[in-house]
Amino acid sequence: MTVGSQVKTCFSSIKSVEASLQMLAEKTYEQNSYQAFKDAEAIITDVKNDLQKQVIMLSKEEPQYN
Repeated sequence: MTVGSQVKTCFSSIKSVEASLQMLAEKTYEQNSYQAFKDAEAIITDVKNDLQKQVIMLSKEEPQYN
């Protein structure tokens, strides 16, 4: 497995985690839990955005693996 495919797999997983945190935040009625989910979601969104940049960069460096 190439580095590019590993980063893409990680990116997909992070997107799934982000969606799960959004869903949990929407379903909770307790303010502290809601805020904890939203804080975690913000961190995961930052990680997702960084990984997306890496996916783009790696796809340019490793075009044969796209």
